[in-house]
Amino acid sequence: MITRPEMEIGRYHWMYRSSRPHRYHHVPALRGNISPLGIQGCFECCIKCLGGVPYASLVATILCFSGVALFCGCGHVALTGTVSILEQHFSTTASDHALLSEVIQLMQYVIYGIASFFFLYGIILLAEGFYTTSAVKELHGEFKTTACGRCISGMFVFLTYVLGVAWLGVFGFSAVPVFMFYNIWSTCEVIKSFQANVTVPGDQICVDIRQYGIIPWNAVPGKACGPILENICNTNEFYMSYHLFIVACAGAGATVIALLIYMMATTYNYAVLKFKSREDCCTKF
Repeated sequence: MITRPEMEIGRYHWMYRSSRPHRYHHVPALRGNISPLGIQGCFECCIKCLGGVPYASLVATILCFSGVALFCGCGHVALTGTVSILEQHFSTTASDHALLSEVIQLMQYVIYGIASFFFLYGIILLAEGFYTTSAVKELHGEFKTTACGRCISGMFVFLTYVLGVAWLGVFGFSAVPVFMFYNIWSTCEVIKSFQANVTVPGDQICVDIRQYGIIPWNAVPGKACGPILENICNTNEFYMSYHLFIVACAGAGATVIALLIYMMATTYNYAVLKFKSREDCCTKF
C-alpha cells in the first residue's frame, strides 16, 4: 500500500523530471546583527555612521560660518554707510578723509579674504574632526595612526588657538564703531528730550567726530549740533549702519565661541590620539 507522503514525493519527481533527492543546505546561524550575506543591516550602518559624526566640530562649523557671514556681510555694508555719513555731514573736504576712505576700502578687501579663508578652514577642521573621531572610537577596525597624522592634528590645534586669540581682538575692535554710534544715538535722544524744556536750548548739544581720531582736527565742520545732529540720526544711513555694526559685532562674538569649541574638540582629539599611540597604553577613554 502506497502512503500519501510517498505519492507526494513521486509527484514531485514527475513534475521536475528528476529522480535525484532534494538536498537541503545548512544555513549558518546569524552572528549578532549580521545578515546571511555577511552584510550589516541599514539600521546598524546608520548607527555606526552617526557614531562617527564629530558633533562638536559640526556645531562649531555651523556657528563659525554663521558668525563669519554676519561679520563680513554686515560689516562691509556698515563701513560703506559710515563713509557716506562722514562725507555728507562731518567732513565736506575730500582731502580730510582721504586716508580714512583708503583704510575702509582696505578693510573691505580684508573682509573678502576673511570670508574665503574661514570657509575653507571650517571645512578642513570638520574633515579633521571626522578623521580623529573615527580614529578615537575605532570605527574602522583596529586603531592605527601615524606620526604625520598626529603632527597635522597638533598643527590644527596650534592654528586654532592663534585664530581664537586673533578673533578676540577682532571682536573688541568691532565694538568700537558700536560704541561710537551709540554715543551719537544717545545724544540725539537727549536732544529730543530737551525739546519739551524751553529753558535748555538743544543747539548747545553737539557730537564731535574728531575726538574719535577717525578724521583730523582740521576737518570741516567736524561736529554736528542740535537739529542738524537730530537729522543725521533720522537718516537711513545712520539707522542701517548702527544696527549693522551691532550684528557684525554679534557675528564676531559667535565666531569666537565657535573657535573656542574648535579648540576644545581638537585639543581633546589630539590628546587621545597621542595617548593611544603609546605602546604601553593599556586603557581607553
